[in-house]
Amino acid sequence: MKVADAMTGRDDVVTVSLPGTRSDVLEYLQERAFSSVPVVQTADGTAEYRGLISRETLIEQPDEDQLVMLMEEVPTTTADASVRAVASLMIESGARRVPVVDGEFEGIVTVTDVVHAIATGDVTTDDVVGEYATREITTTHEGVPLPVAERQLYYADAPYAVVLDDEGRMSGVITEVDILEVARIVEGEEETGNNFPDQDADYSWEGIKGVGSRTLPTRDIEIPATPVREFMTGDVLTVSTKTSLQEAAQMMIQNDVEQLPMMTAEDLAGIVRDVDVLAALRN
Repeated sequence: MKVADAMTGRDDVVTVSLPGTRSDVLEYLQERAFSSVPVVQTADGTAEYRGLISRETLIEQPDEDQLVMLMEEVPTTTADASVRAVASLMIESGARRVPVVDGEFEGIVTVTDVVHAIATGDVTTDDVVGEYATREITTTHEGVPLPVAERQLYYADAPYAVVLDDEGRMSGVITEVDILEVARIVEGEEETGNNFPDQDADYSWEGIKGVGSRTLPTRDIEIPATPVREFMTGDVLTVSTKTSLQEAAQMMIQNDVEQLPMMTAEDLAGIVRDVDVLAALRN
């Protein structure tokens, strides 16, 4: 199967254009739950691909407004490449959305597109979940304030966390998308205070007794300090070690989720992510 058969074509891809601002991107990411948005620049009728802007970058750089300063470089592919090849590229680079570029921007192929190809049998694998699920699980407690959970996801470099109750049992899952949906940009001001330089310092300006105060504009991402339990998904789909990867892929597509906890009896034994499903295509 070729990338051309799995990708979303340019006419159906949400993009932002240069010049532009972060508010344009944030609106798309919140409304459509994308992990990133391609940036293009149109000249003479040609849409030149310039980069991607991810939800992580928006959260980490709240003071930056210009798109050109928020763009990330990610690998690209072509429409003639195989889906298996692009799956390997995604795993090696950590890219969830790979732009399809051949002289100009032609579209985008995502991890979800590849998972969909596995779910429908267009790309086949006979492997089971237990061979690919990760045993390293990011967790948080259901009573933790949402901003703390966001930092836990950031430091763990994970897009999700399994939420535990007071008995250490799984009670839900919280994701980056859940957090971004309720985040908002807050504008403000910050006083620099009065500055009175030391008149005996070697580098002080003679005759200036005080510089005075200044007010600087600030911008920050505000996340409500409400417990995680208020925003998590509580009715969590699970798989077993013997669940086929194709069935897991079907569950992900049908329920619009990126990870499925793996259970043995009532115990959490691991988690299978959409990128883990892709790993079977490398064999």
